[in-house]
Amino acid sequence: MKKLFVLLLLLAATTLLSDTVKRGAPISKDAKATPLADVLASPDKYSKDAVLVEGVIENVCQMKGCWMQLTPEAGKAGIRVTFKDYGFFVPTDSKGMKARAEGMVTVKTLSKKEADHLEHEDGATLKRNADGTATEVAFVASGVELSK
Repeated sequence: MKKLFVLLLLLAATTLLSDTVKRGAPISKDAKATPLADVLASPDKYSKDAVLVEGVIENVCQMKGCWMQLTPEAGKAGIRVTFKDYGFFVPTDSKGMKARAEGMVTVKTLSKKEADHLEHEDGATLKRNADGTATEVAFVASGVELSK
């Protein structure tokens, strides 16, 4: 019992001392960040190869952390980040944290039903088309690092 208590204390101390939350695959050490504003301005230019982006988490799925809205700075337009193969999530209280994400840029059209779900049930911010669908510049991350 005493060993378990010591182990739990060490785990808690390590968590408190660590300012970075890492999820998914490790981010490449030699990867250079592409400005998120550049990705948003020309998403097709960045859709062929993996890129590293950095920003501030403006919003996060409150159900389980299965997506986050990443912006260049608070209050600016951003990109919705999901996680490769639905393989990991981010903490639901990560709004306001800085994030680095490595992955692929995609441009897709969400059905009205998908867009309604994301906006009304998950709190996502989307730019709607006249028919209720939403064209979304999205990002599928293979790995993320969050910091305060």
